[in-house]
Amino acid sequence: MTITGHHFIAGRAVPPTGELFRATNPATSEAVEPGFGEGTALVDEALNAADAAFDGLRLAPVETRAKFLETLADEIVALGDALLERAHAETALPMARLTAERGRAVGQCKMFAALIRDGSWANLRIDRAMPERQPLPKPDVRQMLQPLGPVVIFGASNFPFAIGVVGTDTVCALAAGCPVVVKGHPAHPGTCEMLTTAVYAALQKSGLPAGAFSVLHGRSNDIGIALVKQPLTRAVGFTGSLRGGRALMDVAAARAEPIPFYGEMGSVNPVFVLPRALKERSVKMAEAYIQSVNMGVGQFCTNPALVLGIKSDELRSFVNSAADLAAKVAPATMLHRGICDAFDAGVGAWGKIPGLKLAGKSGTAPASSATQAACQIFTTDLKTFETNPSLHREVFGPCSIITECATRDELLAFARGLEGQLTAAIHGTPEDLREFAPLVRILERKVGRIIFNGFGTGIEPCPSMHHGGPYPAASHAFFTSIGTASIYRFVRPVCYQGFPDDCLPEPLQNANARAAWRLVDGQFTNIPS
Repeated sequence: MTITGHHFIAGRAVPPTGELFRATNPATSEAVEPGFGEGTALVDEALNAADAAFDGLRLAPVETRAKFLETLADEIVALGDALLERAHAETALPMARLTAERGRAVGQCKMFAALIRDGSWANLRIDRAMPERQPLPKPDVRQMLQPLGPVVIFGASNFPFAIGVVGTDTVCALAAGCPVVVKGHPAHPGTCEMLTTAVYAALQKSGLPAGAFSVLHGRSNDIGIALVKQPLTRAVGFTGSLRGGRALMDVAAARAEPIPFYGEMGSVNPVFVLPRALKERSVKMAEAYIQSVNMGVGQFCTNPALVLGIKSDELRSFVNSAADLAAKVAPATMLHRGICDAFDAGVGAWGKIPGLKLAGKSGTAPASSATQAACQIFTTDLKTFETNPSLHREVFGPCSIITECATRDELLAFARGLEGQLTAAIHGTPEDLREFAPLVRILERKVGRIIFNGFGTGIEPCPSMHHGGPYPAASHAFFTSIGTASIYRFVRPVCYQGFPDDCLPEPLQNANARAAWRLVDGQFTNIPS
């Protein structure tokens, strides 16, 4: 297909105007045609179209929305190798990685289709009337989750398919019945346009309103602020930096009518290496650690940027092994120049901190002509770490700090002082885990996902997954941006009292046509009521 550089509002292509920007191939630093423009002036039109489409989408039969999601999966696949090639040109992500990520995006579409077909996700509750109750009769009261309305989505740079135009945020919002306006990521706008054609093809084939989906492009902060401020926007989904997320979060809160802002904003994802495990397998742990640090050139929000262990010969062996392995890691191309420059600035600042030492680094230098980063592993002691706040913030890329604690109590005290995190990992034996049980209790208050003998990189998008955590990892610790529970960000409970059965939403009617599990008079059942 020919990529045009257009914005798309309710299926209508809008040519770019004003100064144009282009994606850049990170591996070659060459511009990738065509040019794209700023869509700030189109924000009102896109949200008006979304609001006009809201009833047509949310009131469509569940089966229609489910088939739309399955058709979208087919349309993504139908884009073929051209989609992978364009994404590769704009991100430098390997073709094998992009192929796997496309599979994840397709799988998410089908997963949410199955979810809404079942219907139980809508938290269906029924308390039947008791007109004979004394001293007062009990009314018939029923409740279910209903979609919020138009949702604005900011896609991620590091997952152009799975957390992008057709990523979890978009798919779960559409599944819930919310129209979506996507702010295309300026690092891969051509990929965004190709995926947009897949969404419109699926909407058309399913008979759903084209206004349920729009995509606007832009590099400026103005378009993001305008999308969040627009009065018809009912919620925002965001994946990106703490700085950018917090700025938009504040805009959402400052509106005359504040709206929920669901931001996933990264973390340092601490890894605790415990004594018995270090004695048993320090080298193997170091191998897995370096592999995780460099997965995707360190461009995962769950990258293990911090390791903590108690001073010992075994910890020193772990450090030495990690340093040796880091030297064997070749520099690799990052997603775009902005990320690479931020990485270089971050590790450059670390190198000036007394008490922080470079333990190991890629044995070859990054190519000056490409946006490459070298693996860098640092070591320090707890005092240095605690007295340098800059070490507490994520540096996005293939780097990590191994911090030595003097005692078990120091390690636990450090855990108590942690900010909110997406993940934390504990490497140990079962005996370690029992001895350090207080560590688990501490992390339960600090972290969204706790991993035993693994790393946060590599997320399984399943019903049990939680990808979120206390601030600043995310804007709200209760909600996830991956897995089927992500749909709960874009719905709210609506209660119906005293309605005739045939006037209720279908999932709350007595017949229970889909045999969904419902809480009826305090008991879960999937039989008619």
